[in-house]
Amino acid sequence: MKRSMAATAAALTLVTMTACAGQTATATPGASRTASPTAPAEASGPASPSPDVEIPGTPLGDALRWLLDASTRAPIMESELAEHLAPAFLAQVPAEAFNQTLAAIKDLRLLGLTVAHANALYARVETGGTPYVLELSVDATGRITGARLSAPPTPQPTPASWKELDERLRKAAPQVGFLAAEVTGDDCRPVHGVAAGEKRPLGSMVKLYVLGTVAERIRSGAFGWDTRLTITPELKSLPTGQLQDRPDGSEVTVLEAARLMISISDNTATDLLIHKVGKKAVERTMRAWTRSADRRNVPLLSTRELFTLKGVDHPRLAERYLSMSDAGQHAYLARTVAKVPLSEITAWAEPRDLDTIEWFASPTGICRTYAKLAKLGDKRVGEAMSLSDGGLGLDKGTWPSVWFKGGSEPGVLDLSYLARTDDGRTFVVTVMGADPAEPLDENQVGQEFAALVRGGFALARNS
Repeated sequence: MKRSMAATAAALTLVTMTACAGQTATATPGASRTASPTAPAEASGPASPSPDVEIPGTPLGDALRWLLDASTRAPIMESELAEHLAPAFLAQVPAEAFNQTLAAIKDLRLLGLTVAHANALYARVETGGTPYVLELSVDATGRITGARLSAPPTPQPTPASWKELDERLRKAAPQVGFLAAEVTGDDCRPVHGVAAGEKRPLGSMVKLYVLGTVAERIRSGAFGWDTRLTITPELKSLPTGQLQDRPDGSEVTVLEAARLMISISDNTATDLLIHKVGKKAVERTMRAWTRSADRRNVPLLSTRELFTLKGVDHPRLAERYLSMSDAGQHAYLARTVAKVPLSEITAWAEPRDLDTIEWFASPTGICRTYAKLAKLGDKRVGEAMSLSDGGLGLDKGTWPSVWFKGGSEPGVLDLSYLARTDDGRTFVVTVMGADPAEPLDENQVGQEFAALVRGGFALARNS
């Protein structure tokens, strides 16, 4: 994305200013994330977000606040622009052009955040009564490197047949997997699948296994949902999330961490929970629940470790890591990767090491994982999994209970859902997409995947 955003007096021409950063997390329909979207909220005036919209206290959040404020007082002096816009950005969008753009969006209003994670922020905004999606990225100094306003993706129609679903699925991404299945006990009865047994990168869907491991350890009496975890600098990760912004030494309960890990895909919460149960325990859960072993999941990476391997001196650190045995990788993570300051991690826009540095499972494995989570019968698990439906919007009368987790990074977009019918049947639908060569258009692909998931539930129920 290396074009420039400009405006005319009559209408805003919406294109990318500079290369926008990639993202690692969970995806949701419309504007993906490894986290679930913030509930829609109306703004209270020009450039003033609704009190219900929580802007993260991160460099990306600070950049968003500044842009909203700047849209109310253009023209902005060049000295101030230099403080908030990266030099490469200003080289492509000089001060005069940027101020012209600000003048065209002077009533920019923040309606909600659909995703905010380590490398990119996606927000729902409005200008002149017209809704847009704002994508924003910053560099290591917090200055804006990319900003794009685009029209919200058009919701896609629900497929009416498996044939239509398959045709659309294969067009959505170069590599795809799909499964619609009915849950029977702690297993799955496949109804329809496309490459359902092929393992693919999970993104934040790995957090399903972290949650499952936590719940099993609680059931064994090792600790409780009210056990307190201490946030330390070593366990802080990058957004999405909130816990990375809390003071060092502050505490959070296991339950709060679990809820944040699933509902907004909080990466620091995830690493706190991995630290509590141990990596090997999560690895065992992944093997047992998917009924398969994948050497790429050993050693299990924390979210911070993945960010570091892909976002620091790439590909040198990553290649060194991949050249080692399991034991060597364990040592390298502890002795080298763990010592890299969080501030040194930089965003990336292109797919990186999707087949090697990630977490992996198949749509079939994901379905079995949902079945295992449901079989636990722990109401706290159900609460965490049902805090967000990822924007799917199934009819509540027909589908009164919906669980959701998604995952994404540049080149990866995954969605997974469990939903129970009004007559007590349970189905899981998972769609996974990847492109090792180019980042996926998460707005458009996310809308298409959401439509395919809705179709999968309807078709599976009637099969």
